[in-house]
Amino acid sequence: MKFTKTDIEDVIIIEPKVHGDERGYFVETFRADKLEEFIGYKINFCQDNESKSSKGVLRGLHYQLHPSAQTKLVRVIQGSVLDVAVDIRKDSPTFGKHVAVELSGENKKQLLVPRGFAHGFVVLEDDTTFAYKVDNYYSPQNDRGILFSDESLNIDWKLPLDELKLSAKDKVQPKLSETDDIFEYGVNYYE
Repeated sequence: MKFTKTDIEDVIIIEPKVHGDERGYFVETFRADKLEEFIGYKINFCQDNESKSSKGVLRGLHYQLHPSAQTKLVRVIQGSVLDVAVDIRKDSPTFGKHVAVELSGENKKQLLVPRGFAHGFVVLEDDTTFAYKVDNYYSPQNDRGILFSDESLNIDWKLPLDELKLSAKDKVQPKLSETDDIFEYGVNYYE
């Protein structure tokens, strides 16, 4: 596995090694020991999630408040998405900045989105299957979001706005400047 730090150091691109021949392929999608060695702390993933969506579906930008904050390890099994992680750690040198990476069934890339980040993705192909691990269970009372189209975030979702399909909830999320439900930079949310 190849681990690459992005422009926001805590967000990591993971590229597993794909072994393929005329029969198909084999890929090791997760190794706790190698990931923990690279990031320098323990991860205890406790739940796997999967969604299937059509082109234009945008899910996000979502996060959970502490103590229910989640690290996500995301990947695409079939199809492709533009995956986005936004730093919402107050006083972070990269506060309000984002990383956007295309994940696909073909490129097998994954993105590690740590606690303290809002996460979302837009589906670029029909019949896309998106899968991810989380290290904390979903908590409805700690569920929060940021408006996907917040101009201050300057996210290029790669599709025209009139082609996007959003949930009612995601259409009315607050802008980053309108929420106090963010994380403190430098606080260890893993203890």
